[in-house]
Amino acid sequence: MIVIVYFLLLAVAFFFLIVRPQRRQLAARRALVAAIEVGDEVITAGGLYGVVVSAAGETLEIEVASGVVLTIAREAIARRRDDGTEAAAPSPADPEQDITGDPPASED
Repeated sequence: MIVIVYFLLLAVAFFFLIVRPQRRQLAARRALVAAIEVGDEVITAGGLYGVVVSAAGETLEIEVASGVVLTIAREAIARRRDDGTEAAAPSPADPEQDITGDPPASED
């Protein structure tokens, strides 16, 4: 009898610790994929950044560069790129400045 209680307790714990969070993640993923619209900035599962230019059924066309449009499966979207959440790419160092950031001295 006690063994059955332990198995039931283990099954309930498994459900609440594994199954429910996984279902919640799956529901959020489905909602994200269904909500993709034309004009959204997205990141694909392969790491490509682009803007959705066309959405038809299970496929999307995203523009990854000026004039470069790729057709991908809707499920290949990893996430939507939100403004303000992405860190700006650091600009390359100006060769005219030294490490301190001071401009070079003129050679007059």
